[in-house]
Amino acid sequence: MALKPEKFHITVSADFGEVPIKTMRVGLLFIVLMVGWLLMSGHYNGLLISFGVISVAFCVWLSHAINATDEEGLPTHIFARLPAYLCWLFGEIVKSNYATAKFILNGRSDPEIFSVTATQNSAAGIATYANSITLTPGTVTMDINEEAAKDQFLVHALHADFGEDVRSNDMDRRVTALESPASRHSKGGAS
Repeated sequence: MALKPEKFHITVSADFGEVPIKTMRVGLLFIVLMVGWLLMSGHYNGLLISFGVISVAFCVWLSHAINATDEEGLPTHIFARLPAYLCWLFGEIVKSNYATAKFILNGRSDPEIFSVTATQNSAAGIATYANSITLTPGTVTMDINEEAAKDQFLVHALHADFGEDVRSNDMDRRVTALESPASRHSKGGAS
């Protein structure tokens, strides 16, 4: 099945003139992927770098072809706040790792399953919150009930202490703050 041609350039008037937003997003995606590839590769010779450029160019082309470079697919509005959130999340992962090891080595696990409400407004925000819960040792997001007025997560916790951490809604507030300063679209995709 061939892709139908579409108008890929959306222009926005700014003080510095017309800016093709879609092209900027594609360029930014290329830069982010290439930097990531270079950092993870660790080998910097002409052949490997050219393979990296080809691989990244193919990934960017594919992302562009399936329209994954829109605001939700490449949420550039969170880039400024993302490092602070990731540092906080990394700290939570380290603390939970230590607590999980302590509970397991002492044989004191007391598992529980509970529901928690997500306050995010976008699918990317909900996915970020669910993945953050799962990345934190001792807790796993088991299910997302999208039929509720606000999304409900079914969460498994290794111990009640981990459940209390999730129920405190600190992570929920941080993910909501991560996605929120720009006006958000509704879940249905309507603007």
